Amino acid sequence: MKKLHEIDNGRRKEKTLLVGLSLGKKAKANAGELLDELAELARTAGARVIDQILQSRKAPHPATYVGSGLLDQLKERVASEEIDSVIFDDPLSPAQQRNLEDALQVKVLDRSRLILDIFAAQARTSEAMAQVELAQLQYLLPRLTRAWTHLSRQHGAIGARGPGETQLEVDRRKVREKIAHLKHRLEKISQQRGLRRKGRDNLFKIAFVGYTNVGKSTLFNRLTNSKVAVQDKLFMTLDPTSRIMSTPYPRRVIFTDTVGFIRKLPHELVESFKSTLEEAVLADLLIHVVDCSDESFSEKIEQTEKLLGEIGATAPVAFVFNKLDLNPEFTAPPLQAEAVLTLSATGGQGLGKLREYLIEASGGKVRQPQQTF
Repeated sequence: MKKLHEIDNGRRKEKTLLVGLSLGKKAKANAGELLDELAELARTAGARVIDQILQSRKAPHPATYVGSGLLDQLKERVASEEIDSVIFDDPLSPAQQRNLEDALQVKVLDRSRLILDIFAAQARTSEAMAQVELAQLQYLLPRLTRAWTHLSRQHGAIGARGPGETQLEVDRRKVREKIAHLKHRLEKISQQRGLRRKGRDNLFKIAFVGYTNVGKSTLFNRLTNSKVAVQDKLFMTLDPTSRIMSTPYPRRVIFTDTVGFIRKLPHELVESFKSTLEEAVLADLLIHVVDCSDESFSEKIEQTEKLLGEIGATAPVAFVFNKLDLNPEFTAPPLQAEAVLTLSATGGQGLGKLREYLIEASGGKVRQPQQTF
């Protein structure tokens, strides 16, 4: 599967500048935090972040996203520091991306395209690969005109205009056909997944949800004696992993580890991963894992709850504040939830209380199957 862009993960890392906007009354601190997160995404993709640049504006410039002054500064830095790419924190329109690449003469990406690239690199199963490819194509379709701008520049060139338009339509048709094929393939996979779920109707279903890199997979491994891959990287889990447990629970329980969320998650990914996210929709209990060592955990709780609402997840929620070993003095805030627990999945502190809670919770009624996407 091809990535939307290629970042060299060998000896030489791609040098990149990160650019974000603080819009209107939006606090600079929040915009800066988003830019820090973008830097983590860029490093996950294998880039070398040279600098993070934040500009205050009332609104993005419709043609170039940033103002003319900052654009001139970016031109100078790209040339003098041999920058390979510039990554913007907000979605860029096809016109903005084209104008920026014309001005800077280097590769220009936005957060959505960067996240898609990371997902492409992390996908391992055929389903995850198909989901990511579908999201990539949906992102690419409105931007296909960029591939043929060289023809539009050939003013007066005999035959340039017609063949260019013809080839563009051919490309668009091929992309639409591929999108339709992938949607059909994923629909069949979803139906097969649904058939497998029928045998689990009487099981108590627990799904781990939360922001990316909060330790969901580590906690999943501790509770189920599994060996799901764990690294200090974003989006290590794309495919849902499930384990059925009998002991010490009053009934058979199925635990499922799901893909992590992030702010400004591309709409194309949410749409293409809906079949995977059904595990959260059909759960009897959601374990919302939070990193208590993260100063911005409140905003990330809000983002996760927003995305859960978008996919229609309505199960009761228990909050688990993880990484207590990194913040021993942490006290959980008051939250409306079935339970609020603190623990360290790595060190083991608090795991006993979580198991006690899950034993009690799994003795309740199983939710009736509901209609999914």
